[in-house]
Amino acid sequence: MSQLSAEDEAELQSLLKQLLRSINDKISDAPSTECAEEILLHLEETDKNFHNYEFVKYLRQYVESSLGSVVEEETKNLTRRDGQHAIGSGHDTLIHAVTQKTRDSAEYQQMMQTLKNTMTIVVECLINKFEEDQMRKEEMHREKQHNQSNSQYIDNCSDSDSSFNQSYAFIRQEQLQALAEKLDSSRPKEVRWEALQALCCAPPSDVLSCESWSSLRRNLCAALTDPGLSDNVLQFFAKIFSSSPLNVTREIYTSLAKSVESSFLSHKLSFPTGSAAIDVNRPEISRLLKQIRLMNDFQKEVTTFWIRHPEKYMEGVIESTFSLLSFHHEHGSASPGTEKALEPIHLLALLDIKATWFKKWMHGYYSRTVVLRLLERKYKSLSRQVLSLSLFSVNVSGSVQRGVYTGKELEYAFFVHSLCVLGKLLIYINGRKLFPIRVRKRKDPVNLTDLVVILINIIYQHPKPLHSDASHTDSLSPSCLAMEVLWMLCERTECAAECLYQTPVIETLLAPVIALLNGQQAKLKSPSATLTLIADVLARIANTDRGLALFLYEKNLVVAHSERTFAAHVIVQFTLRLLDKELSSLSESDMSHTSCGAFIFVCRQMYNTCEGLQVLRPYGLHKAVAAAWKKTSSLSERVPTPVPGAAAGTSTQDVQNMHIWEETLLDSLLNFAATPKGLLLLQQTGAINECLSYMFSRFTKKLQVSRCEKFGYGVMVTQVAATAPGVAALHSSGFVRALVVELWSVLECGSEDVGVVRPKPTPMDPIDRSCLKVLCVCVFLFCTITAVFFFTPSHFTPQDLIDRLIAVNSDAKIHSLFHYEQSHTFGLRLLSVLCCNLDSFLLLESQYNICSMLLQSQRENVTEEFIIDNLSVERNHVLVRVSVVGGPSERKLPPRALQEGEDPYPWPMFSSYPLPPCYTLDPPKIHHNSLGRKNVDESWMEICRRQYFKVMTSKPNILTGKGKLTQDGYQGHDWLTSTVFLIMAGDMERSLRLLLNLSSLLTSAFIWPVRIHASVHVPVEVAESGIPPVYWCTAHYVEMLLKAEVPLVHSAFRMSGFTPSQMCLHWLTQCFWNYLDWTEICHYVSTCVVMGPDYQVYMCVAIFKHLQPDILQRTQSQELQVFLKEEPIQGFKVGDYLELMEGLERSYRHVVLTDMKTIRNPVD
Repeated sequence: MSQLSAEDEAELQSLLKQLLRSINDKISDAPSTECAEEILLHLEETDKNFHNYEFVKYLRQYVESSLGSVVEEETKNLTRRDGQHAIGSGHDTLIHAVTQKTRDSAEYQQMMQTLKNTMTIVVECLINKFEEDQMRKEEMHREKQHNQSNSQYIDNCSDSDSSFNQSYAFIRQEQLQALAEKLDSSRPKEVRWEALQALCCAPPSDVLSCESWSSLRRNLCAALTDPGLSDNVLQFFAKIFSSSPLNVTREIYTSLAKSVESSFLSHKLSFPTGSAAIDVNRPEISRLLKQIRLMNDFQKEVTTFWIRHPEKYMEGVIESTFSLLSFHHEHGSASPGTEKALEPIHLLALLDIKATWFKKWMHGYYSRTVVLRLLERKYKSLSRQVLSLSLFSVNVSGSVQRGVYTGKELEYAFFVHSLCVLGKLLIYINGRKLFPIRVRKRKDPVNLTDLVVILINIIYQHPKPLHSDASHTDSLSPSCLAMEVLWMLCERTECAAECLYQTPVIETLLAPVIALLNGQQAKLKSPSATLTLIADVLARIANTDRGLALFLYEKNLVVAHSERTFAAHVIVQFTLRLLDKELSSLSESDMSHTSCGAFIFVCRQMYNTCEGLQVLRPYGLHKAVAAAWKKTSSLSERVPTPVPGAAAGTSTQDVQNMHIWEETLLDSLLNFAATPKGLLLLQQTGAINECLSYMFSRFTKKLQVSRCEKFGYGVMVTQVAATAPGVAALHSSGFVRALVVELWSVLECGSEDVGVVRPKPTPMDPIDRSCLKVLCVCVFLFCTITAVFFFTPSHFTPQDLIDRLIAVNSDAKIHSLFHYEQSHTFGLRLLSVLCCNLDSFLLLESQYNICSMLLQSQRENVTEEFIIDNLSVERNHVLVRVSVVGGPSERKLPPRALQEGEDPYPWPMFSSYPLPPCYTLDPPKIHHNSLGRKNVDESWMEICRRQYFKVMTSKPNILTGKGKLTQDGYQGHDWLTSTVFLIMAGDMERSLRLLLNLSSLLTSAFIWPVRIHASVHVPVEVAESGIPPVYWCTAHYVEMLLKAEVPLVHSAFRMSGFTPSQMCLHWLTQCFWNYLDWTEICHYVSTCVVMGPDYQVYMCVAIFKHLQPDILQRTQSQELQVFLKEEPIQGFKVGDYLELMEGLERSYRHVVLTDMKTIRNPVD
């Protein structure tokens, strides 16, 4: 593409200026430059006139003319290539593919380069014009003032009496030469002062372009040391900084830095080390303070524009700064112990105590690279000087801005400044490479681990509760500053791995905890505050995968008798002792609810994961928390109602604290529901109803789950909705009613209950995007047999929803809907997902005669031929789904989308049975060759015998099969029995014999839900919970293994708010019917019987790994729940994944199978 012409540049300049004038109000109202940049970046979202601006129109036309042909060609290529983007993956995938191809094209790169170069020129021109206009206005303003105040001096320097020449608006070279000579240090002070006054009124551009600028700059720097001239020089320098390019300001800044350094060297200033004060208003200190203040202002502003200049100018500014700050001299006092040398970094710390200048320099990669390179190569001494804080004893907690500071306060300001600098260095790889650093008065160099240990010790020496006042964000207390650095390290994986996940750090963090557990005094100044801070850091470490593994699996702590143990065990033991108040070395006040809640929160970061719960479960933490909650709840109920005039038995603050503690305990119990086995433990406590009511109250207020949780309550709701007690608790909490109300509002009423002047646009998709989120919630809430069974008979809310949206079989129901087609389509889509669970379909069919109703609706949709519309296509899909059973190779589900061409919907519709044969596919042929190869047959039989012998010789751990095999009350059909019956070709006697033999195996407890539902081997409390072992055991370990073996899939589920456990329960309960081909279903049953029940877990993991590409894609389009429920598992073969399953067996059988064998006592 050709370059833009000069006319185009002029037009762009005009259009850009017009755009800036149009949005002037928005930009001028911005409080800072960063906010103005944000406004410009999000202008399309906030300005409804965005696409009407001429500048935007020009850019759009330019892009279309440059890339239009490329887009058209790529679109044709992609749609022609097997139709894979046009039909299979959908319109969004096609757009994504075309966009990616276009971005990779040479035309795109050339267009961007041309546009970038042109816009750079345009912006520079606008900036130059703006600066010229601004300077012209300033000069006109100065001219008026200067004519009045300095008319005599102007007359002496002017060669004309004209009033137009009585200012320096058009100063000449000869005049600047004269000023430079008058500023020479040999001239009288009055002459130099008058020359400075005149120079301050001259245009900076004229001064900088004069031939005598070099000598002028030297004389100005020399004048900085004169108390009477310093302020005028700084005023001129400030003017240069605000209106000159970096190549000039760098010279001024460098000269200023050298001048400050020479002043420190000549004055040899000092300050007292004790409590004696130093007055910063002393002339020599005040003058240096003003100079460093100007430098600091420039340091903070230069980052906004130095990227537009060559790196050498930026490097000059950074290097002169580091050279000044690394200045150090030994004070030659007779009493070196009473005074210390005052250095530039002390004054800089007073002016910018939080090191804002350094944070800005480290923010951008462009400048950060230079900063770290210079620190590594030339200014290691500066790093050493900053790190000297490790030897500093903090004795104050900050100081207010004033003119007099004690030596301790000055050193504390340096401490705060250094700590902020160190915090920024630690979060970058090259910053951490500066360590270890050798410092004075320390034998060994300080490495990263040593520094973190020092920070933790600072917290121990000066504990202060977090957020104790309204100004906590600006707090300068040592503990808050140290905690800020530790927080930054925790948030970054690489930083945490190098700095925090080290044995000395964990030992230092838990040293007070271990001492208290052993009955020793922990030597803490404020035990409650310190323990709360320790728990905060521990919780942030445990919230990461690497930190959690460190706590659970690494023996990095020494307890009594040199025995090493895991951090998780120490933390949970200490938490239990805190809950029971059994720590003899702590007073009652030190064992506060705040510190106890903080340690429960640490445990919560562990037990809300499958692997963490595995470690913490033996300690019975859920029982202890539940007992504490019940005790607190009973106490809060006994608090009397306040009566006016009566003596207050319990203060308002005490009542409030008790309420907060009760909510903390409920919240901790609620988080057990994050895993399948944790949900069983929660149900055992008897607090599930109260926990879900608490969750719903937070959900309605849109509160975050916790400070460490990135997602909402979706995962917990999904876990809970998969079980019978969970569904009942959700209903009693009001969550289900709120969901139905929200669904009805989205479909029918809109967001407000007022009349709508303009109707909503007609949705283009079968399910509008506004309804998709509600559909997904309905899927994981209603699409289990426990939920359908619970809601259908007696609870009016979901039942009415089915009656109004699905069973729309009368004119009255049709007319009652404002958006009949959209709402009924939504109902049919929901029905389609509901019927994917075969038990739910059978129940709905018995209650509503679903098939007859849909067939009748199809009959009413016929004139001469079927009317093909959204509803008839959806009904046809549902009818085929519920009428044909089979895997991906055994049945064909008609698509919901129409096709291009003369026949947009080639799939036959029907209004009566039987179905058209095209929906039933011929199953793949199965070759039986049991007698064909004798050696293979014998090998197979040998394996079976060995497995059989292994099972039969482990009688203490197997189920006996005594008692009834079934029991009334099981919700759903016995799909394993049906599967066995079909495997035995309908032979009743052989099927019964196989089931009887199977019932004696441990495997039956997991692949045969109906059998274990009635088993006498399961404890009564577990059986009464209504939560099957296939959920709290199999699904639990599927989630655990997914996190370790298929992390992308695990993350996708977390992001979607869906859980693998609910999907596993769905698949396994109906024995993979409609999801796998019949051959693979047989392989599933035989694999679990022959290889062991733990292969049920490994097979689910293998299926999720097989589906990984689809899961990731559907997560992005927010369709994961519907996809997994509706779609069969295409292309999965058990034999293809047996090697993977064997690998999982080698790694996890000792955990999974061992736990499966404890089915009789799952919560002990």
